[in-house]
Amino acid sequence: MKLRDFILLPALLPVSVLASTVVYTDSQHLPENLSPNVVVVLLDEPERLQAKVFGQLPADPELAAMQARQVMSSPQWQQKQQQLVTAYRQVVHARELGIRKVPAVVFDERDVVYGTTDVARAQALRLQAGGGQ
Repeated sequence: MKLRDFILLPALLPVSVLASTVVYTDSQHLPENLSPNVVVVLLDEPERLQAKVFGQLPADPELAAMQARQVMSSPQWQQKQQQLVTAYRQVVHARELGIRKVPAVVFDERDVVYGTTDVARAQALRLQAGGGQ
């Protein structure tokens, strides 16, 4: 394995492996009281990225396919595709953790506090409930 393979490794790991606190939310419920080590995953990011990358596709399937092919043949496609893949992986990982509603603050892939994006408040609720000890 070459050095460049190790540099890419963090991009391939689930978000939660790299951080002990992850806020799973959407663009309508942005987080509060974030420290630098908290990761934020916007679960509506794949849809936002798709709209940004492809725009409003025509209703005609042939025209839509032609427009999509143009986007996918652009020099920027590889970077945009990687952004989409990363966003969808984060959504899949949230599902694997059992996250079914947002906002949710997940600590150590084990404890979850629903209903707030305020990490400090979520931590206090977690400790009050006896978690994180």
